[in-house]
Amino acid sequence: MNRIFLVAIISLLISCNRSDNSEEATTLNNAIPIYNQAYNENFEPDKIEDILVNAKNGYVLLDPFADNVPASIAAIKANGNEVGAYISIGTGENYRDDFTKMTPFLVTRSWGEWPDEYFVNSTTTGILDIMKARIDQIASWGCDWVEFDNMDWCYDDELRATYGFQVTEEEGIAYYQELCDYVHLKGMKCMAKNLVEHASNFDGVLYESYSNDKNWWNQSGAQSFLDSGKLVIINHYNETNCGQVYSDYKGIYNSDLSFICEDANLQKYVHYNE
Repeated sequence: MNRIFLVAIISLLISCNRSDNSEEATTLNNAIPIYNQAYNENFEPDKIEDILVNAKNGYVLLDPFADNVPASIAAIKANGNEVGAYISIGTGENYRDDFTKMTPFLVTRSWGEWPDEYFVNSTTTGILDIMKARIDQIASWGCDWVEFDNMDWCYDDELRATYGFQVTEEEGIAYYQELCDYVHLKGMKCMAKNLVEHASNFDGVLYESYSNDKNWWNQSGAQSFLDSGKLVIINHYNETNCGQVYSDYKGIYNSDLSFICEDANLQKYVHYNE
């Protein structure tokens, strides 16, 4: 009788322990560490040598067309990271190797805020082939994601009036949807930038946030991506209290949100969920 009683007690303890572990597992969030070598606002972006040492099981955004960056992709992925490749689809950058090919499809006046860049004038031209050639190269380097910078240029009527690009909203939407479909065809995922409107085929989104302008985007759109289990990243700039901003954003959304912050005190990016 005592032996039976003891077995029952042990079984009950094992069952409770399994139940507790299962409950703990369901509360784990999908937020991951974010590293950004591709761009910054006020201070230096993450350096490749630091990423190689510190980035584990995260999302690492690279500018793969910068010197010597592709050589590090395999080693970064070996640490469990997924590698995102930055491209600007709404502008041509005069320091890129394919800029001469892009020039016929760009406006002639440079962007005042970023003088090395020129807005795409029309998407019904050869610009698609140039972007697809970039995606082909990115795939050959073994990247997992492509991040579409400046995909919202077609929505800005003020920029259109100032710089004279002809692309309509409808054409711009069709353009980034087709490019995302092509990314998928190459076995990679699409990261939207600063909006999710008409981007249901995208696999994640990164929003740029500022100390004086937080949560400025369509909140319901961001939440819809989180609710779908998609990767949602906030890249926050020039902040003296990164931890508080992260806490505030988790209060608005949930703990699945991934966050990287440009710390004004340390003058570099700080990383969460490591």
